[in-house]
Amino acid sequence: MQQFTIPQFIDVEDKIIGPITVRQFIIMLSGFLLIAISYKLFDFSLFVTVTVIIFGLSAVFSFAKINGRPFHLFILNIIQTLKRPKIRVWTNGNKQYGDSYAVNEKEIIKKVPALEEKNQPSLSRLTELSLIVDTKGEYGGEKDKDINLTAINK
Repeated sequence: MQQFTIPQFIDVEDKIIGPITVRQFIIMLSGFLLIAISYKLFDFSLFVTVTVIIFGLSAVFSFAKINGRPFHLFILNIIQTLKRPKIRVWTNGNKQYGDSYAVNEKEIIKKVPALEEKNQPSLSRLTELSLIVDTKGEYGGEKDKDINLTAINK
């Protein structure tokens, strides 16, 4: 069986000039090209303003990293997030109960036969049980003959 060498650092970019990578060099080179074009097109005061902006943006895009990822990938992730819908709705795809969404709790109970009211605890009882669970049994609750509270605490 042949032995193969597995590359270890595949996410490290190649360095061309000292610590500068190819991507950083190309971004800075394009920034300097835009600065040269603005020198030919604008008067001096506008040229200085545009130069500061272009140099700052090219430096940020080439050297800044957020969470270990290059800045341009961070900007792309922001744009993709803003384009997505704010609310994600999961539909079961079960056509038995219809495609329309239920507006309130009573309509859900009417549409789904398994949710019919049979021995469901009242809202106050559910609140009391959640308080018992949240306090890890310190609050004993109202002593009810239906539920053994020592069984809940264990």
